[in-house]
Amino acid sequence: MLISGYDAVLADLDGVVYAGPQAIDGAVEALNTLAEIEVSLAFVTNNAGRSPMSVAVHLRQLGVNTTAEQVFGSADAGAEMLARELNPEAKVLVVGSPYLRECVSIRGMEVVESHTDEPDAVIQGFDPEVSWRHLSEASFAIARGARWVATNTDLTIPRAEGIAPGNGSLVACVQRATGVNPLVAGKPEPYLFRRAAERTDSRRPLVVGDRLDTDILGANRAGFSSALVLTGVDSPREALGAPAEERPKYLIRSLAELYQPYPTIQVLGHGVQVGEAVARVQDDRVLVTGNDSDLDSWRAACNAWWLAHPHSDEANDPTVEFTSQSLSTLRAGAR
Repeated sequence: MLISGYDAVLADLDGVVYAGPQAIDGAVEALNTLAEIEVSLAFVTNNAGRSPMSVAVHLRQLGVNTTAEQVFGSADAGAEMLARELNPEAKVLVVGSPYLRECVSIRGMEVVESHTDEPDAVIQGFDPEVSWRHLSEASFAIARGARWVATNTDLTIPRAEGIAPGNGSLVACVQRATGVNPLVAGKPEPYLFRRAAERTDSRRPLVVGDRLDTDILGANRAGFSSALVLTGVDSPREALGAPAEERPKYLIRSLAELYQPYPTIQVLGHGVQVGEAVARVQDDRVLVTGNDSDLDSWRAACNAWWLAHPHSDEANDPTVEFTSQSLSTLRAGAR
């Protein structure tokens, strides 16, 4: 099974375990099964609005066996980053949740409310109550020279109703207003992943996430294997054209597939074969013998394109053509 050979799962939350308040089908059972096979579990989240205790309570309500010590969030990481850079009792303007304010306060820094308080730094994290006034205060302070840390830059957040704007969208507003780029504490930076692996005594963790630009990119930067799970934001189509550093090792439909064998990827003379699907690259097209509803077809397409473009620094948008040509016919034509 896929999880064999890994000693820990470092899982994202939104879009992987739950969407809004509700668990994703099969996620709870899959996570709880890890303990039965002696694989550690930690949650690595860019959510800066809730404390690890609050997240753990929510997970337990859904049925996941977990504790606050298994939750690693970007609010703590951002506050730690500021504490390392600022003098004790420095003034910090907090744009975000009450928990983010708490993270700053317990590290000895003074939380202020306005740019008129002349803050030394601004820290920005997601909270549903963030308004234009808060973004304006941050912009004024940053324009006057305050250091700026963003807990995370996720552009969107999956919710039960659909996809909603995330902290990255709000950060982008301040970027546009100031022309300044923030330091980023959470994913895709590797700090959270490495911290979680260290705390779980893991030497070979598997990162599971639904976003290429945070979960998969962060895992690759940390040097860990990754699986893109298709229950959240990104799809196989986005994975296909992703830059090299955002490409996952695995594509899985759900967490349940951690316990299934992952299909062998074979590089043959007539293309890349995964299961019964075969893909080959011709100029800016990917030609796939298989059905576009079959994940093996997309796995083959991704690996064929990645093999042809191993060092791509930018996202691509290749044309993908699916055919029903039989595998035996394709092999005969390759002779």
